[in-house]
Amino acid sequence: MSSLQINTLNDAQAKQALEHCCAAPNWVAGMVKAIPFKSAQQLFECAKNIWDSLGESDYLAAFEGHPQIGDLSTLSKKYAATAQKAGHEQSGMSKANEAVLTKMIVLNKEYLSKFGFIFIVCATGKTAEQMLELIEQRLHNTRSTELAIAAGEQAKITKIRLESLL
Repeated sequence: MSSLQINTLNDAQAKQALEHCCAAPNWVAGMVKAIPFKSAQQLFECAKNIWDSLGESDYLAAFEGHPQIGDLSTLSKKYAATAQKAGHEQSGMSKANEAVLTKMIVLNKEYLSKFGFIFIVCATGKTAEQMLELIEQRLHNTRSTELAIAAGEQAKITKIRLESLL
């Protein structure tokens, strides 16, 4: 879908397309209000500006739209429409050995318990081992630091997903 095509969608269609990019309702609403876009660049800038204006509750809503890294079943149960996207984004986990997957599951639980939200990383292009290393490093952060990092990772994921609409 080109940026011009998104301009031709009605509000319900645009909302549905944008929800596949980011599950934060306030971000989606802001994006729908911003239509029409003059260019892909304007679309990306708008997406970033709206995201940067949001707060913790919006970030947490966006994080809810993701599976835990290495556990696509969590996504397919809640957000079947985006399961295929997440599977492709997390393709590095599909090559992981059992020990890496097992450790990732344990660390995902520890991360969720410590921070109150799932581990968010822009997994595109990363190996399972790289993602494991990142979660190990990030578990040492404070909640506020980790929320900011996760929000930044969500912004990267959203941009990649917006690009796939174009």
